[in-house]
Amino acid sequence: MGFFRSEGVVYKPVDEVDVGPYSDEVYISPNVKAPRMAGFLVKLFVWILESRIFGMIFVYFLKKENFVHKLVSFAELEESPVYVPLYPTEDLLEQEVRCIKSSSNPCERVQEALACLPSSSSSSSSPGSTSSEANPWFRRWTIMDYSKAYKSGVLTPSLVAERFIRAVEQSSSSKCNMSFFISSDAKNILEQATESTLRHERGKPLSVLDGVPIAIKDEIDCKPYPTTGGTRWLHKFRSCRMILVALNV
Repeated sequence: MGFFRSEGVVYKPVDEVDVGPYSDEVYISPNVKAPRMAGFLVKLFVWILESRIFGMIFVYFLKKENFVHKLVSFAELEESPVYVPLYPTEDLLEQEVRCIKSSSNPCERVQEALACLPSSSSSSSSPGSTSSEANPWFRRWTIMDYSKAYKSGVLTPSLVAERFIRAVEQSSSSKCNMSFFISSDAKNILEQATESTLRHERGKPLSVLDGVPIAIKDEIDCKPYPTTGGTRWLHKFRSCRMILVALNV
């Protein structure tokens, strides 16, 4: 198909990509043309794909229309070859394993699991700071980062919830069009965050997870949100049946 070859995208090396707050990098969001088919159309589609004469031509133009050739097949990666793996070749020695009692309540199990976590490094950023030496613009917050920030008063669950809601709205806008979350209830999130803030002010949080934002995979029941399993129909035939235990700790 050299005669029909499409021009591919040239990707920058990772070291040259600016991911800072003032970056002018643009996320490539192709307009995928993949209509839903059923019945006779599916049979016709399969027949064309399996055809020796038209199959290859059809697949080529199908990939071209959906930017597969431009973004993947004919793309140019200006990266040096990786001759050695970037991950440790030796397995780490297994540390001590503790069995948590299933008979204890959720809060007790969280505290017992917390005791198994390694102590935080003294070189890590302090609570309330989002910078690090490795990447000055981004640092992945851990459960302990949130917990320490809540205890010190640097942050409150309500403030984190408000920032989270704004981030969800921005990512779902027409400008970004990312839609990281299938469903989220801003009112419910703020209510839970307010209750968590009051508990922290009284010095009686439910556990170290109290007020920490947690994303639930859309295959696990978590009222009041529908369980869709990544589909548009599952929640219509199967209602959500339980409240996730994580919401109570």
